[in-house]
Amino acid sequence: MTKTRTESDTLGPVEIPETALWGPQTERSRHNFQAGPLMPLAVIKALLQIKKAAARANVAADVLPAPKGQLITRAVDVLLSLPDEQLRHDFPLHVYQTGSGTQTNMNVNEVISHQAAKLNPDLPILPNDDVNRSQSSNDTFPTAMNITAALAVNELLQAVADLHEVLQTKATEYATTVKIGRTHLQDATPMTFGQEVSGWAAMLAHDQAAIKQLQPALFRLAIGGTAVGTGLNAAPNFGQIVAGRLSDVYGLPLTTKTNKFAALAAHSEISLVHGGIRTLAADLLKIANDIRFLASGPRAGYGELTIPANEPGSSIMPGKVNPTQAEALTMAAVRVLGNDTTIAVAASQGNFELNVYKPVIISTFLESTTLLTQTVTSFTTKLVAQLAVNAPRMKALVAHSLMTVTALTPHIGYEKSAEIAQLAEREGTDLKAAALKSGYVTSAQFDAWVDPAKMTGI
Repeated sequence: MTKTRTESDTLGPVEIPETALWGPQTERSRHNFQAGPLMPLAVIKALLQIKKAAARANVAADVLPAPKGQLITRAVDVLLSLPDEQLRHDFPLHVYQTGSGTQTNMNVNEVISHQAAKLNPDLPILPNDDVNRSQSSNDTFPTAMNITAALAVNELLQAVADLHEVLQTKATEYATTVKIGRTHLQDATPMTFGQEVSGWAAMLAHDQAAIKQLQPALFRLAIGGTAVGTGLNAAPNFGQIVAGRLSDVYGLPLTTKTNKFAALAAHSEISLVHGGIRTLAADLLKIANDIRFLASGPRAGYGELTIPANEPGSSIMPGKVNPTQAEALTMAAVRVLGNDTTIAVAASQGNFELNVYKPVIISTFLESTTLLTQTVTSFTTKLVAQLAVNAPRMKALVAHSLMTVTALTPHIGYEKSAEIAQLAEREGTDLKAAALKSGYVTSAQFDAWVDPAKMTGI
């Protein structure tokens, strides 16, 4: 049997594991809500920073004695210095709890209180009256949501920037490598592989720009709104002081210059930014699919690209190489597309003065950013950076294509050109043989007019 100690809250006594730093409200939640993932540590760390900033703001406003503020700060510093696996031990609550995140807010308050008691047992620090002074779960939790979301976006943007850089390098490397283009999954006119890759790179550049433009919405914080947005029981200028201190900690231009009623009742900014991430996921899905299809084969597929053999591709077929990095990224991308629906619906559920889907909103947002950051990073280093062109295959497909006939249309017209292409297809010959058989062009004319490299516009 685990040894316990007895603590009480407003509902009565509670038995708590003897060595746990949490208190009765955390213990109640631990037993009442056991479904789903644990609250992300990124949210916990943000709440700890908020409590530290709040203690200093309360001391500055003369609503909290300086010794207590200093002890809260010391306790938070100890907790933030712990390795993640050790920190996790005292933050055991799940995402699927009260929709305001109240139990996680109180978990943080209680752990700080008990950590402070370990540092100085002669100066009691109360979870509600001291650690939570000038605050409500309703404004601290959404503040932590926005901060963690903004930080996660920065990490994702860096991963995308790295992929973009590698694609730009590939576009330059293969700027003059001619291949056949494809539309409707059918042969089209020639292009260069560099041009194809430049399209992928441009998609990512647009996505980065869009997300950067949307990200500042996350910098507007709810702190100072307390229970319903009025700021009841908050010290004067509390929100502004806390936001300033948090800006220094995170290097972000955080502000409380926002409507607090909206900040508590809606999470439009997170939904908005995730919309940009959803668009990025859709583009990554397209890029990864293009690469894996172009690399299909090596002998019975398109076979235009060669991908690295990172691991055996089959338990039964020796020597098989699969596009596993592309598969991982596409799975992550479709998960993000589904997550966008979860966030959009959850963000719409702000009944009156409070949205009570906060934990699932931030948990889902962080799942999206983490999944994409990790899979994009791996996709970049373990596939795209090692991608190589099968130039002979590309050249052969161009030579065998019927759509280079398009170059003849300015000279002999659409109908005669179509007749040549259909003849080549019907008789299984190459385009030049069919063109000469048609009598519409000479050999010299065909060679002068049908130049795949010139058709690419380079």
